[in-house]
Amino acid sequence: MYEYIKGKVIKEESNYIVLDNNGIGYLIYVANAYSFELGKEYLVYIYHYVREDEISLYGFKSYEEKELFLKLINVKGLGCKMALPMFATGSISGIIDAIERENILYLKKFPKIGDKVARQIILDLKGKLNTSIESSSSKDYDELIEVLKGLGYKQVDINKILPSIGSDLNIEDQVKEALKLMLK
Repeated sequence: MYEYIKGKVIKEESNYIVLDNNGIGYLIYVANAYSFELGKEYLVYIYHYVREDEISLYGFKSYEEKELFLKLINVKGLGCKMALPMFATGSISGIIDAIERENILYLKKFPKIGDKVARQIILDLKGKLNTSIESSSSKDYDELIEVLKGLGYKQVDINKILPSIGSDLNIEDQVKEALKLMLK
């Protein structure tokens, strides 16, 4: 079992990266390969998936993403290939918020997640998600919230767009993304 692999990204495709660690290239499935820069070194948290017919590595930029992924793949009918894309377009706090508020429409926006699977996710995980995952990801938005309030936006409007903004972005990119969403 691997906890993480640290190395340079030498290849990126739509759903995976190749991470070079001491001359060994690890093919790691990720939610958004293009969020990694070629030639740059990363610490990628790993889930080592082993089945009779498949051995795969799934990678995450943060430990909190990995923890939420592990909880999601334990949901009946939701495997690794369905859970991973949720992190490409959804933030950790957005996913947790959707589960806790029973927001089926938010969950159904992800590829291959239909009504039945969305309801199963809520049934299995509501009230059971680690609050440390939620609180650590909400910390990522504290500065963004303050900037948006300083620009005159109301908390109600800010809360509506937060789930659509990636917590892995730097503050400048978060503000740009938030302003785009506010102007829609």
